This record gives sequence, structure tokens and C-alpha cells, in this order.
Amino acid sequence: MELQTDKMIASKENGIGWMTFNNPARRNATSLEMWQAIEVILKDFAEDDSVRVVVMKGAGDKAFVSGADISEFKEKRNNAEAAAEYTRISESARASLANFSKPVIAMIKGYCLGGGLAVAMSADMRFATEDSQFGVPAARLGIAYGFEGLRKMVSLVGPAMANEIMFTARRLNAEEAAAAGLINRVIPTDELEDTVRKLAMTIGRNAPLSVNASKVTIKEILKDAEDRDMARLEEITKTCFDSADYKEGREAFMEKREPVFTGR
Repeated sequence: MELQTDKMIASKENGIGWMTFNNPARRNATSLEMWQAIEVILKDFAEDDSVRVVVMKGAGDKAFVSGADISEFKEKRNNAEAAAEYTRISESARASLANFSKPVIAMIKGYCLGGGLAVAMSADMRFATEDSQFGVPAARLGIAYGFEGLRKMVSLVGPAMANEIMFTARRLNAEEAAAAGLINRVIPTDELEDTVRKLAMTIGRNAPLSVNASKVTIKEILKDAEDRDMARLEEITKTCFDSADYKEGREAFMEKREPVFTGR
């Protein structure tokens, strides 16, 4: 995998694909080249069967992702045409993240704001330190937050809390975010990485086809009934029951041993 920027870092370890937003000087604000790199990284992780889970994190201790890198707007979003191209690239990366087939965990320290919150909400789970802050400053900037970001927010916290977050543009602390359902739970700073690593490895030891079936089904549940792809859900159910992993799971249970799943 060859990246055109050092502002995104990818590594693999024990079945985990680590994707790091590496722009600490700007609190890991996302630039155009970072969005482009995200797609490259996700494609590589998707094609590598050894990667069972992806963990996203921000470099340093100040921020997960603090939003878009406004410093490049003058050059990269200086007119309607440039802004449209920027949007096309960033939305393509967001779609790749939202539609990623493997479990994605956001490991959050510090600021998680604006577009950074949208990135975190695209993960399947979010874990944060006590000093983390969450919010969307759109109302203070005179801009509209994107549909997909708001759709995901409403699915997590409900419309009333989403209204409060968006209308006030205030920042939520970690305890408020957990209480609202925006994150899974708050973890002490010195325990965060170890906790997330253990969780990711636990998921990685489970049957990939089964985990994927749950991920797909939960996403379909959140859709309107008329938009649900029930044929796809029936197909992935059959795939699981016809898999070698299902046979391995049964045999391991009967033999009282840990199963070894291959995703086949």
C-alpha cells in the first residue's frame, strides 16, 4: 500500500487494521489528501483477509479528528467548482467508511468535532477518554451539516438530542455523550488503547461471516421498511449456515475448544 501523504498512517497487527489521522499540528483536521488516503487504506484492509477489525484513532492526545482543515479552503474550496470536487472526494471516502464490510471502531481522545464527529459516527462502535469533547459547530459557521451525518446522529441519539446538538452548537463532554448514546462508553485515558485492542481482538476471533451478517442486518433495521434488502439478509443467512466456519463452530463447541474461524 502506497500513500501519497504522511498525514494518514496505516498498520496491521494481530488481525487489527489501525488507521491513524496524523495531523496533530491541526488537531488531526482532515485535508483533501487525507480523504484520498482513507480510500486507499480501506481498500487494502478490505482485501486483506488477515484484517478482521479496523480501529481509527488520532495522532497525539489532543484530538481524534477536529473537523476539516480550514487552512486549505482558500486553495482547495475557493469556488463552486473546486468545492464540488472537494465534496466529491470527501464524500466518496465517507461512503467507503460507512459501507466498509468489516467492523470499525473509533478510539477517541480529545476533540471529536464537526466532520470528525461524522467520521466517528461512521464507525460501528465508539470509545472515548474522559477529556473527550463532541460537537458540531455548523450553526456558528453558517453551514449545513450533511444528510448522512445527521441521519446517523439521529439514529444514535434520537431527534430531540440531535436538535440540541445542532441548534446550540455546544460541545458535549464524554459523560454527556455516553448518556446520549453518541459513544459506547467512557474509558480512563491510560486504559483506552488496551481496552480497545482487547475488544478488537475478541471480535477478530469470532466468525467473520457471522459478524458481517450482524453488521449488515443492523444497518438494514435502521432503514425504512420499504428500503430494506430482505433478499440480501436471506442470502447472508444461508451463507453462514453453509460455511466451513459454521461447521467449525459446532465442532469446537462439542469438543470444548476455541474455534478457529477462516471467514469461509
